[in-house]
Amino acid sequence: MEQSAQSAIIYNVTTKVAHTIAEKWLQWMHEEFIQRMIDTGCFTGATVLRLIEVDETEGPTYAVQYNSPGKEDYNLFIANHSERMSRIANNKWGTSIISFRSVLQVVDRL
Repeated sequence: MEQSAQSAIIYNVTTKVAHTIAEKWLQWMHEEFIQRMIDTGCFTGATVLRLIEVDETEGPTYAVQYNSPGKEDYNLFIANHSERMSRIANNKWGTSIISFRSVLQVVDRL
């Protein structure tokens, strides 16, 4: 089945957070960073999740899923904001966080 160019996109950022900063990082995400991501105009909202049944020896792992109306909005984020937003997080937390990103296309919402 062919998907249209306007299929919703989820930009997923999974982050392993050191125990020593976990509470402060989560507070910063809720109070500052997620809103800055939404303020780019490329996302309509976000969901914060904590991974379970994973090794937490070095700290908890969170996934933040940013909702984008379509691929065009996501592409605008990558072209105009992604590097700056990554730099903001890396400058604040340095090696206390390790993140990787994935992009998902919404097929159905049931």
